[in-house]
Amino acid sequence: MTRQTPHGDPRIRAAARAVSLAEATSFLLLLVATAVKYAAEHPQGVRVLGPIHGVLFLAYCALVGYLAFTERWARRRTILALVASVLPVAPFFVERHWLRDPAAPPAATTAPPAAKPASRTS
Repeated sequence: MTRQTPHGDPRIRAAARAVSLAEATSFLLLLVATAVKYAAEHPQGVRVLGPIHGVLFLAYCALVGYLAFTERWARRRTILALVASVLPVAPFFVERHWLRDPAAPPAATTAPPAAKPASRTS
């Protein structure tokens, strides 16, 4: 039996993060491939990326549904996470803000404090 955190299985959360990033990236690549298909008449990119994106989309939705159920997400959060799957860059937001491990300390994104200017005594 595996040990679970209060926020569910960390392996499922890690898989959801990976799928979220892959789904968003595949969506952007599919948009580029669609533009190339119609501008340069090369449909091969869409033929390859379409099914890949489709599988990632379904996996993303399934993982969001699973996490929403097991972690008791609010209905609004669940709906927004699912709506994010149809917007090109929104799964990046979901991964960054909702799928990161809540027990992990926040990343050091702040700049070090600025040095105080030397005081002049005259």
